[in-house]
Amino acid sequence: MLFVGCSNQELSKEDLVKQTKQKEALGQALFFDKNLSKNRTQSCSTCHNPEAGFTDNRDNGISKMASLGDDGKSLGDRQAPTAMYAMFSPEFHYNKQKKKYIGGQFWDGREASLAGQAGGPPLNPIEMGMSSKKEVIQRLKENPYYIQAFKDIYGEDIFKNIDKAYFAMTDSIEKFEQTEQFAPFDSKYDRYLKGEYDLTPLEDLGRSLFFSQANNSCATCHLSKKEDSLGETFTNYEYHNIGTPINHKLRAVNGVKDIDKGLLANPNVSDKTQMGKHKVPTLRNVAVTAPYMHNGVFKDLRTVVEFYDKYNNENRTINPETKKPWDEPEVKETISLDELKAKKQNDRKIDALVAFMKLLTDKRYEHLLEENK
Repeated sequence: MLFVGCSNQELSKEDLVKQTKQKEALGQALFFDKNLSKNRTQSCSTCHNPEAGFTDNRDNGISKMASLGDDGKSLGDRQAPTAMYAMFSPEFHYNKQKKKYIGGQFWDGREASLAGQAGGPPLNPIEMGMSSKKEVIQRLKENPYYIQAFKDIYGEDIFKNIDKAYFAMTDSIEKFEQTEQFAPFDSKYDRYLKGEYDLTPLEDLGRSLFFSQANNSCATCHLSKKEDSLGETFTNYEYHNIGTPINHKLRAVNGVKDIDKGLLANPNVSDKTQMGKHKVPTLRNVAVTAPYMHNGVFKDLRTVVEFYDKYNNENRTINPETKKPWDEPEVKETISLDELKAKKQNDRKIDALVAFMKLLTDKRYEHLLEENK
């Protein structure tokens, strides 16, 4: 048995594997348990639905732009990011060489790890709405399976300390989110790398454009390894302001008036030059996890590519979704203009980039590509 805080080195390799499996099973049960919210209506899976790329696909009256809370009325101001491939994000830190913040969880990196992220929503008043860690643990103790599993994994005395018990809950959810179903790496692109899929001419063009190093490319921010590497997550985990406009439709419903500070909202960050910067998201399953940007302001993936192109293409002046000029950025001062500098794209090249990003859809979600046409 491993008590919270003890080293895994105290266990044999065989026992460690067994314990990890126990944690994964416990974490899976917790991930889908609605009883861990105030009104017993919401679980982790409500906002991270495994049938929708572990995102929130509920309409909520605002086209999936943000998540509805357990109280049935509260709406956040940001999208719930996918939980897929989140396990690969490094712990939040400042890279002195790059002079950039990297990693963490949430759009602003305010939690260093998956376990930390798992502990946030239950206590958030506009999400799962529990009043305290103590109340959450009381809910856990209503379930005989949880009582026995927690004791078997974390020690007989685990419930005697609220903080340790709460950490044990988040630790087991983290272990579940580190299982293969959150990172199968089995998209057509992965199959292409293994010689199991042939790219169409349009997809091949999109791949070339995506990785092109001439005058920057998508890969500037959406690449963590060398071109065409196995296990690529398509994000460098940095933070950038790309000039995303306010989502006025969402704000009209949730009543938020304040500027989204982005990275500056992270309690570990005080540098005002980080205002409005958000974490670069993975492009894995991007084609089936609309809407887009941290605030869900764009409905279509092609719109996102056109939005990037507007920084370099003088003819790209109209938002294809509104048929009006692009809205002003929410935060103008910190836009990552160097990273956004690229060659302008014509419509065929934009189609090609979208076709390539569709290749990043995991096999279990490929049917959604047809359904979303």
